[in-house]
Amino acid sequence: MPRWCCSILITIPILLTLISCSGAQRKTAVTQDGSATQQAKGRLETIKNRGKLICGVSGELPGFSFVRADGRYAGLDVDICRAIAAAIFNNPNAVQFRNLNAKERFTAVQTGEVDVLSRNTTWTLGRDTSVKMEFAPVIFYDGQGMMVRKNSGLKKLEDLKGKPICTQTGTTNEQNLADQMRRRGLPYQPVVFEDVNTAYTAYAEGRCDAVTSDRSQLLSRRTALPNPQDHEILNVVMSKEPLAPAVAEGDTRWTNIVRWVVYTLIEAEELGVNSKNVTQLISSKDPLFRRFLGVEGGLGKGLGLTNDFTVRIVKSVGNYGEIYNRNLGPNTALKLDRGLNNLWTKKGLLYAPPFR
Repeated sequence: MPRWCCSILITIPILLTLISCSGAQRKTAVTQDGSATQQAKGRLETIKNRGKLICGVSGELPGFSFVRADGRYAGLDVDICRAIAAAIFNNPNAVQFRNLNAKERFTAVQTGEVDVLSRNTTWTLGRDTSVKMEFAPVIFYDGQGMMVRKNSGLKKLEDLKGKPICTQTGTTNEQNLADQMRRRGLPYQPVVFEDVNTAYTAYAEGRCDAVTSDRSQLLSRRTALPNPQDHEILNVVMSKEPLAPAVAEGDTRWTNIVRWVVYTLIEAEELGVNSKNVTQLISSKDPLFRRFLGVEGGLGKGLGLTNDFTVRIVKSVGNYGEIYNRNLGPNTALKLDRGLNNLWTKKGLLYAPPFR
């Protein structure tokens, strides 16, 4: 047999192998793409098949998430969960709330025990990467503070040198406290608890001279102390605490749904759409309202929701302003001024991208 024939015979199997490998790679890529697409739909399909949303909350923080005397959950974080349920099921009550402490909250999201975490959680770089969370837009801009007894004579952080300070483990509060005291060269006695109730009980019993947390939490917890008027929050802000809902990394569609539910609440307030007028505005001829409310276009379809998902949300829980006033506003025990939590048109930080 000529030498060139041998070369051809040797080359043909090699080419067939390369072609086969190339085809296998393409097939694998298609399979991976298909799996990715299926994964992207996974959480939403799971929730729909289950018939309810499972939402991780604190359950112990008045104004944000707590259980009322009638057994119903209430608060800003709770209403975010109800808004998501309304978008999916047209039923804000299709939610099962699960109380989580600071230490277990991220594990509950990562393992799929809860669909979404709406639990006064600070958005940080580490949580966005190492912990593998995907954060929705910020629903409350906060900062860490310090609460002391009015008769303690403590007025600033320097006064807490060598003092015992209560806080909760597994939180940015614990880390921020260490950073701020270290920056000032101030030794102190950290008294750390896994359970937030234990931390405030220890403070109430005098085991700590101060307790530190987000200022909103301190205001909330002060109302539950035996004599709230005997305690004050120092005029100091120790950190930035942007609080936002979070979901597990890797499910784009589910992340988008949670993200745009929050944006819906913000945009509705900016447009003047609320729970009382949303039904009437459906018949408006204004293209801005018609597109936002799903009368025209197909914005909901892109999320895997009905086109009237914004109507479902606002009709069920109101816009962001209604939610804020109901849980934290001037007619509540907290009486929190909106400040940074106002719309950008009112010198706040709340801003929604265009609904187009």
